[in-house]
Amino acid sequence: MEFPSLRYGNALKYDEMKSYKPIDDEAYKNHPVFPRLDEILNFYKMLSFSIFGFLTQGTRAICNIDSYLYSSVQGTIESIKEILKKGRINDAYALLRKYHDSSIINVYSNLYLCDNFSLENFIVEKIDNWLNGDEKLPEYRVMSQYIQKSEKFNELNKIIHKDDRYKEIRNRCNDHTHYNFYQNALFNDNEIYLKNRVEALNNFLHDIEHLFILHLAYIFHLNGHYMMASDYADYMDMGMTPPEGAQYYVAPFVQKVFDNFIKNKRPDLAEIIKSNTEMQLV
Repeated sequence: MEFPSLRYGNALKYDEMKSYKPIDDEAYKNHPVFPRLDEILNFYKMLSFSIFGFLTQGTRAICNIDSYLYSSVQGTIESIKEILKKGRINDAYALLRKYHDSSIINVYSNLYLCDNFSLENFIVEKIDNWLNGDEKLPEYRVMSQYIQKSEKFNELNKIIHKDDRYKEIRNRCNDHTHYNFYQNALFNDNEIYLKNRVEALNNFLHDIEHLFILHLAYIFHLNGHYMMASDYADYMDMGMTPPEGAQYYVAPFVQKVFDNFIKNKRPDLAEIIKSNTEMQLV
């Protein structure tokens, strides 16, 4: 269905067609971004549960601090999905930027603990104070630079930052968050015709997939045990001796996401992750 467009974004209000909304179009309602978001949020839900028992060294926390962070991220992805269903692409990008921030916070806090925890420094005050609400973490730029300069991620960073895709994604998020272009404001109105609305969803799908891959690449590289299947613990709970090497079995939901996202979209990163872990990734 074609309609005339207005200057500044090819937009037209459907005042004469109250029952119709562009988001009712099949191309929008059935866009692959929606099942992809389901895959991502379900992964965080399962990961949150599976790592709960891994104690976070360097803090006074009695459980894994990432468990609750991942369930929070799951909530952000759910919010993104609901907002996109309502046609508020601009607001979804603001939450996508929050998701990016959450990923960097998660990687930074884990890396900082890894760099600073020791028997002589049993409690890493910066992170423990953050957990207790006594100290803020550094701003995004400082955390990002800390990650990029880490020797632990030296090989991984060369692959991740071999092009400008993540800079471009961050810029898109900022453009939508700050209304840097008038077009960004129009993407929050679900009652106007925008000829590039589905194209914007295509971009959003690309952006969230690659931010998800970024997060997984860093976390799996640093905390390979997060990929662990439940087999080892199941045998121990039953009073049985686990098979040799059972601690290196990979949880099926992790392998599935590794296949569907990292191996599919970034085989170069998949090889780096596999070569730097004892976990039995296929």
